[in-house]
Amino acid sequence: MTRLVTLLGLVALGVLGPATAHAQSPGALATGLHISDGRLVEGNGNDFIMRGVNHAHTWYPGETRSLADVKALGANTVRVVLSNGHRWTRNSAADVAAVVAQCKANRLICVLEVHDTTGYGEDAAAGTLDQAADYWIGLKDVLVGEENYVIVNIGNEPWGNTNPAGWTDPTIAAIKKLRNAGFEHTIMVDAPNWGQDWQGVMRANAQSVYDADTTGNLIFSIHMYSVYDTAQEITDYLNAFVNAGLPILIGEFGGPPDQWGDPDENTMMATAQQLGLGYLAWSWSGNTDPILDLSIGFDPNRLSSWGQRIFNGANGIAQTSREATVFGGGNPGDTQAPTTPGTPTASAVTATSLTLNWTAATDNVGVTGYDVVRVSGGSETTVAASTTNTVALTGLTADTTYTFAVYARDAAGNRSGRSATVNVTTDEGGGTPGVGCSVGYRVVGEWPGGFQGEMTIRNTGTTAISGWTLTFAFANGQTVTNMWGGTPTQSGGAVSVTPASYTATIPAAGSVTVGFTGSKGATNTAPTAFRLNGTTCATT
Repeated sequence: MTRLVTLLGLVALGVLGPATAHAQSPGALATGLHISDGRLVEGNGNDFIMRGVNHAHTWYPGETRSLADVKALGANTVRVVLSNGHRWTRNSAADVAAVVAQCKANRLICVLEVHDTTGYGEDAAAGTLDQAADYWIGLKDVLVGEENYVIVNIGNEPWGNTNPAGWTDPTIAAIKKLRNAGFEHTIMVDAPNWGQDWQGVMRANAQSVYDADTTGNLIFSIHMYSVYDTAQEITDYLNAFVNAGLPILIGEFGGPPDQWGDPDENTMMATAQQLGLGYLAWSWSGNTDPILDLSIGFDPNRLSSWGQRIFNGANGIAQTSREATVFGGGNPGDTQAPTTPGTPTASAVTATSLTLNWTAATDNVGVTGYDVVRVSGGSETTVAASTTNTVALTGLTADTTYTFAVYARDAAGNRSGRSATVNVTTDEGGGTPGVGCSVGYRVVGEWPGGFQGEMTIRNTGTTAISGWTLTFAFANGQTVTNMWGGTPTQSGGAVSVTPASYTATIPAAGSVTVGFTGSKGATNTAPTAFRLNGTTCATT
């Protein structure tokens, strides 16, 4: 992840010239993923557009299920955090080989990166790109032959904000070192300024860096956080590379606002889709600040609002991802859609969760996944994705009727007709014995189209509450856009909130406070009913 710093402004340094990048034709070194005419393509020449997430493997080596989980949600790529041992525990050759094998087993392209270089020149603990290159050379026996499946991202955010012009020469040297060692993979390089290039060094020197790789199999990675809070900044930066014929992707990005600003993730995702560029969201789970966790506790059934946006939102992964054809799918000539799945049936219904099952669809090539949608009148919202004909839904509101349906999709992106719908009413919820609660809700401030709210959740029972889910509903179409102290899931007006680590326990006679910002129309009526773990709370 990028370290964010207070910036005086985005300095527009360096303007890439017209399309002068040499177009690399597939040759002796272009045996797998490679660059052709400024685009990332597979060995067969098909475009490959990365749609995926970052996963902090080096800090959570036991979370090996995560690769299968992000694949089930539709990703075609995962960027895996590794360490060369300079700052964190070194990932061994055997461990890296296992990660690559898991990526392949889950039909994911694997971007491998060394994280120890983060913020070099400003962070005294950071390692150098030369040290990162040595680590990759030590892994050569593991990586040779995996050019169809693996991209080598030399070092994460390998320069801070101190003298970022110093980024260029070490980047070129590391590229040449890997090529001289015989690496034939596509190489990815991150920008300085903690990946955000707000002083324009990568943008100004991209052509010379690209030209230093005689194979032409090099792609640039920009990390977009709060520096990129306007559409103009985002489109200008990405179009500068595209117009110059230089390959680029958004290798990390965030969306939730923080103390440095509010990234414009909607423009990032829309522009990437428009230009056919890859994006990899930060990050699956396990962040020190959980605001950027896509899933809560590495649980694919508990997507945060950020996770819902990335996987199921407009221009999101479920909508735009296409599996790499090297895995045997994605035939560009395949225009036949799968058959319509069977009508879903519900089981294991509780106050806040249920399981859906349906008869599998069929396809002339093969069904690769299913999209589960909630239907409300004439509209529908994607709520989950699955690679099998079953899915567990959580974070639902007690005593509420839901309507669900299912689509099937294949590797070429063809989508079936919508299944028949099923109506399911969640249980009323019997509450938790010995637990009492009250909720104080207030609007802190309002402005045209938006507002800030706050909820104080008090435990009026006799024992501490460890772990909780708060449910309520908006009456006027309000939408939670960001939250601190908790993680929201919203479907229509119904909102379900789970706690942050620091609000997870509510002592007896104690309270926690959750704040949020939201969008609204002309009317902003306060919710009138709250449930905590199924128990109806008093309102104050």
